[in-house]
Amino acid sequence: MRSGVIAKKVGMTRIYNDAGEHVPVTVLQMENCQVVAQRTQEKNGYTAVQLGVGLAKVKNTSKAMRGHFATASVEPKAKVAEFRVSADNMIDVGAEITVDHFVVGQKVDVTGTTIGKGFQGVIKRHHMGGGRATHGNSVSHRTHGSTGQRQDPGKVFKGKHMAGHMGDTRVTTQNVEVVSTDADRGLILIRGAVPGSKGAWILVRDAAKVALPANAPKPAAIRAIATNDGAKNDAPATVDAPATEGAE
Repeated sequence: MRSGVIAKKVGMTRIYNDAGEHVPVTVLQMENCQVVAQRTQEKNGYTAVQLGVGLAKVKNTSKAMRGHFATASVEPKAKVAEFRVSADNMIDVGAEITVDHFVVGQKVDVTGTTIGKGFQGVIKRHHMGGGRATHGNSVSHRTHGSTGQRQDPGKVFKGKHMAGHMGDTRVTTQNVEVVSTDADRGLILIRGAVPGSKGAWILVRDAAKVALPANAPKPAAIRAIATNDGAKNDAPATVDAPATEGAE
């Protein structure tokens, strides 16, 4: 199990494939997505990585979170989230994950908070048909009609479709396709719609119901670190095994 990433929803657009057909896509942007903490089986009882993305002002960051980021030697992050990983896919603290973490054609699960629509009636919220426009109907054009029964059972059953708060809920859309990635600008193009408003933070994970492509990098696609002489050292694709005593 690999780590997911945190990305910001930029908006929607369209691209054209080789056949000239337009494909609607949602544009997600990753900026400074770094590992800020690890969760291990020995210390926490499970294995996971905590990622932070974006930049937050120091004055708007609590003292506890400032110390948390200082321990990881990273700048304060605007959004923090945890992703469960297997022990062999653990990522070092401070490593920055790039959009190459996902490959073109891969299926992913995206999680976001839907757009809030406030208090809505049953026609908008549950797609009911409403009452008659005339012939004795005066004030019940958009009501939901009967609420319950008579004296028996004498109550309203749970789950009854009624007016109420709509939207602003956490939703996961499964098995959406990664159409393209742009490493230079940190963009991920997802086919179709993604829950959330523009500027919202979106969690992107490997699809739980579809096998991971063989060419997906493990444990993650990590940005190369620049050395003092200007060269770049590419991060290893796999975790190195610890050296044993007495090895030559």
